[in-house]
Amino acid sequence: MEQLIQLDYSLFEWIHHGWQHPWLDAIMPYWREKTTWIPLYLLLAAGLIYKYKLPGLYYLLALGVAVGIADFSSSQLIKKSVKRPRPCRETALSQPTRDVGVHCGGGYSFTSSHATNHFAVAIFLFLGWGRRWKKWRWLLIFWAASIALGQVYVGVHYPLDITCGALLGSFIGWAVYRIYERQRWRIPDFCDSSVPKA
Repeated sequence: MEQLIQLDYSLFEWIHHGWQHPWLDAIMPYWREKTTWIPLYLLLAAGLIYKYKLPGLYYLLALGVAVGIADFSSSQLIKKSVKRPRPCRETALSQPTRDVGVHCGGGYSFTSSHATNHFAVAIFLFLGWGRRWKKWRWLLIFWAASIALGQVYVGVHYPLDITCGALLGSFIGWAVYRIYERQRWRIPDFCDSSVPKA
């Protein structure tokens, strides 16, 4: 375990310090911020409800359930059990974290709720809405991964935090979607076998 923690520290310093660039310093604090994506979420919600009516609303509710489970699992169950300090509060690092204008936060570090929640969203959309995107749906995974990496870049999470958060969120997004696709109020375009998979 000690070797894993030391590797995590080394990877953190490589990303947080080694990737340092003025352009990333300007972009990442906003890119990893969940409120940045609210217009996109609203556009997605409006498009789904406009096209699919009530089934579109049910799809959004199922997505909300996935995010709710993901956030509760990460922030309430795991973080409060593990109680790992954030890197911006850690004294064992060889270099202090850089100030890129992001508040350190008062919570714990493991797992990253940003990574958990965004991967739950990405996987849920990948399995359903992404069927209509085919190969473009992989952008959802890139989007979630870039937000998770942004948490390391700005100094509020370790690589292990975002990796485990991504795995947890992916599992929750997959599990909730598998339940959703068995419901009679599902969107057929997103679930039926007649729709070819990428």
